[in-house]
Amino acid sequence: MQDSMSITETDLSGLDWDGWCDEAAEVAGEDGFAERLGPNHAAVLVEKKPVLLVTFENIETIQARSDKAHPIGWELMEALGWSQLSLVSNGGTWFRDPRVYGFFDRLIDDGFFEDFDKVIFYGAGPGGYAAAAYSVAAPGALVLALQPQATLDPRVTEWDDRFHHMRRTDFTSRFGYAPDMLDAAERAVIIYDQQNRLDAMHAALFARPNVMRARARFVGVELEAAFLKMQILYRMLAQLSSGRLTEVGLARLLRKRRDYPAYQFTLLRHLEDSGRDRLVMMLCNSVLKRRNARPFRKARNTARARLGLSPDDNTATG
Repeated sequence: MQDSMSITETDLSGLDWDGWCDEAAEVAGEDGFAERLGPNHAAVLVEKKPVLLVTFENIETIQARSDKAHPIGWELMEALGWSQLSLVSNGGTWFRDPRVYGFFDRLIDDGFFEDFDKVIFYGAGPGGYAAAAYSVAAPGALVLALQPQATLDPRVTEWDDRFHHMRRTDFTSRFGYAPDMLDAAERAVIIYDQQNRLDAMHAALFARPNVMRARARFVGVELEAAFLKMQILYRMLAQLSSGRLTEVGLARLLRKRRDYPAYQFTLLRHLEDSGRDRLVMMLCNSVLKRRNARPFRKARNTARARLGLSPDDNTATG
């Protein structure tokens, strides 16, 4: 295995699927491994021990997120010295493939997960579904899943009309219904934005004694991208590993969204649509104290006018 510095310096950008898999195999080196799991999936292990982070990602998401097209766990691996097993898909597959099932069956048979002091599964969206579903392979694991689907079996979630191309995919056999697969986990954290009605409906299906469901209201449709920009995703994983990702701890991390422009704009639109002009003024005053944002200045003036306040009214400017 290459050292951590060379791993994070390795540039995998601009490669097609086959090229990316080949280069990732070089990164894994002798102490890790890289394995193709059929035409549309691959597994890459970089081993350091004693904590193993298992991630599930789409190659398109990796290439769009990272300048060097690295799996999301490599930076965390360098910072904390964790081992990292990346499951990567070529396309939106939800990792529903017999070759992926077989891969985890082999890891179970080999006692692979027993070699680590702690195992953490992570994913977002389809990767969040997979993180929850495959966590059953490592009893006692910890799980962080962002806006995961519980299943796309139309007999259970016919109300979710977003993924028609997956309607014929088997979600009933091995590792199928993600909420049930969490029964073996020590603890799971499911985070979703309740403004997204379909994500909230999926989250409701994860109600289990060992599952903490947390709402990240107004953060948006891409929680992973937002949490990375807010610089809190890695902190969530680190706190989950140390047992500090409680409801209070997570709420403190999510307070960072107050400085996140996308959150500010989404909240502004919600307050405007609700006709809550005094709250619009409070939000705009808060944002304008931190930065010069013309849309918030305009929204504040509009709210003042609706309330019959002049632009120079001290109660409006705060």
